[in-house]
Amino acid sequence: KGEMLRCGFGNEFASEDSRCPGSLPEGQNNPQVCPYGLYAEQLSGSAFTCPRSTNKRSWLYRILPSVRHKPFTPMSCGDLTESWNEVEPDPNQLLWKPFNIPKSSEKKVDFISGLHTVCGAGDSKSRNGIAIHMFTCNTSMIDKCFQNADGDFLIVPQQGEILITTEFGKMMVEPNEICVIQQGMRFSVDVFRETRGYILEVFGVHFELPDLGPIGANGLANPRDFQTPVAWYEDRTVATGYTIVNKYQGKLFSCQQDFSPFNVVAWHGNYTPYKYNLENFMVLNCVAFDHADPSIFTVLTAKSTRPGVAIADFVIFPPRWGVANHTFRPPYYHRNCMSEFMGLIKGHYEAKEEGFQPGGASLHSIMTPHGPDVDCFEKNSTAVLKPERVAEGTMAFMFESSFSMAVTKWGLDTCHRLDKSYYKCWEALKSHFNPNWKPSSK
Repeated sequence: KGEMLRCGFGNEFASEDSRCPGSLPEGQNNPQVCPYGLYAEQLSGSAFTCPRSTNKRSWLYRILPSVRHKPFTPMSCGDLTESWNEVEPDPNQLLWKPFNIPKSSEKKVDFISGLHTVCGAGDSKSRNGIAIHMFTCNTSMIDKCFQNADGDFLIVPQQGEILITTEFGKMMVEPNEICVIQQGMRFSVDVFRETRGYILEVFGVHFELPDLGPIGANGLANPRDFQTPVAWYEDRTVATGYTIVNKYQGKLFSCQQDFSPFNVVAWHGNYTPYKYNLENFMVLNCVAFDHADPSIFTVLTAKSTRPGVAIADFVIFPPRWGVANHTFRPPYYHRNCMSEFMGLIKGHYEAKEEGFQPGGASLHSIMTPHGPDVDCFEKNSTAVLKPERVAEGTMAFMFESSFSMAVTKWGLDTCHRLDKSYYKCWEALKSHFNPNWKPSSK
């Protein structure tokens, strides 16, 4: 694609715009006078005293420091919220039809005004929680950028590629790719058509690669396949005012300045935005019998303080081979101590071939039963078991969380996309119980 990107997950990178060679200070972070007369500014993604393995920070060398702005003032949050008590709890299985994208001919909607919170839990003030949002937009952000002071955004485009300009450089992110913009990083989103996608936001922790245990040193999402942008700057004065939108304690605030925030000539550190192509995921699966737990499909995890329990996992269900013998191969019927929010980027999800559509979603809340619909169960209970490709041309994913998530008023009502007949896909399941059954003689 001609993109300038560096490879590796969580690496220490150093990058300078080729127009200004030698713009990174040598041997120190903040010299008395920086090369080219730049300002040194540190962006901290962790406490100074975190263990080295979890310490995250980057040094930015910029034309003007980000502190030069007018005061922040409150602005409308639209459908973005952290109010988890807007409506009464709903433990039912929930399915959303594809979320509507506003027509550009009717109303111009950019990434920020197109954010809609579907569900979440916890609290950005105490730095413990998550939120799940949809973005539906049709126009690029003009002289405007976004900063999330509350947490990290894991962005999953579903329709339309997005060009994300950050303080660290540019990334083009297409459907079937994801990107992570970590807490405090300023970014702007350009779109090229009517665009839709999903966002998993986590408060208080950062995403990391899951531990592999007995899998060994390689597999799942390999570190080398993550990509980080290289330094790119614009020295641009904006006389009419450049708007910084700040998400802080669940609310939106904006301020004005007269220059572009993307004025970082050079940077170094390990706290960066990054992207990943889901096609690079090395799938593991059962090769004998039974159905392995979906944790084998974890791309990224945001760990809690409890060992083995995530605030949120990002899990995918990519194309793969199904070869298990004597086995009902689709996902089994299940009640879970975790919340499961499913999305579909493309294709048909194996356990719900009808009804669950790209750009839609489902939520199966803590301890709410779910599993294959009638057609899926009947077909796979009688199928001839031979090696077969599963999920070809498909990419479904799951945001799984140990939090019990509340659905917003927008998710339950305002969006008008909830399928009220979802429960009916299980209504025709019938009893196959035979009290006279005997094992076949061998």
